[in-house]
Amino acid sequence: MLRFIFVITSMVFSFILHAQNLEKSLLWKISGNGLKQPSYIFGTMHAVCEINFDKNIKKALDETTQMYLEIDMDDPNLQGIMMKGITMKDGVTLSSLMTEEEAEIVDKYLKENINLSIKMVDNIKPFMISAMFLPKLLDCPMQTIETELVKISKEQNEEIFGLESITDQLDVFDKIPYQAQLDELIKSAKDNLVKDKAETKKMLAIYKEQDIEAMLAIMKDSENKISSEFEEILINDRNANWIPIMERVSKEKPTFYGVGAGHLAGEKGVIKLLRKKGYTVEVFRN
Repeated sequence: MLRFIFVITSMVFSFILHAQNLEKSLLWKISGNGLKQPSYIFGTMHAVCEINFDKNIKKALDETTQMYLEIDMDDPNLQGIMMKGITMKDGVTLSSLMTEEEAEIVDKYLKENINLSIKMVDNIKPFMISAMFLPKLLDCPMQTIETELVKISKEQNEEIFGLESITDQLDVFDKIPYQAQLDELIKSAKDNLVKDKAETKKMLAIYKEQDIEAMLAIMKDSENKISSEFEEILINDRNANWIPIMERVSKEKPTFYGVGAGHLAGEKGVIKLLRKKGYTVEVFRN
């Protein structure tokens, strides 16, 4: 009887530990499970106002010999491949998915903000068009953390690789219905980015606090249905695909990984997936 109680208690305790929120940190050390040297994973945000890498991030960059981002941003063929993958399949166009009234609203929105007409982007995946407005969501000149990481990696004469190809990344937006993507573009056009700007401001504040659990929660609760209703495709499936790559790569060389901070937290986030594989993943503070 005592053994039975002990087993049940252990299971409950294990469940509580497993369900606990992660600490507030963007930088995590990966060790154990046969790794000769630790690797590090850093949560990025694709559009920020300022970039200030602290001593811990700099140390992690110094202690690793290669870098893996979501995609290989150093690939000279990147732009050409991207241009081939941003169009919708099967001849679908924006115009075919919208009413005339909606088309007029979107056309005006595009012309006033990015100097493009709907005819010029009629076959482009709606999410890709929404991404063109990213600089408009900030009250400052946009900077990208990935660009700064690439710069440092080059200065250290290190190779840069991708956890997935740009084709893999663009294919995600063929799995998410074009209509759902377009609905979000129309919503942004109707209120001229008011809600998008407010959500981005909130996300930036949470990112500054390094609260990765809160970042994931915002995405889950977002009025943007791409984030809230397609988490499995946008985040979880990709996380699962990255783990075997990270395992193989980390055993070969100490590696610095930079991925969107939203990929770190949660039960299906990269940190807990690696822990389930037997690795020690802990906050890195030097």
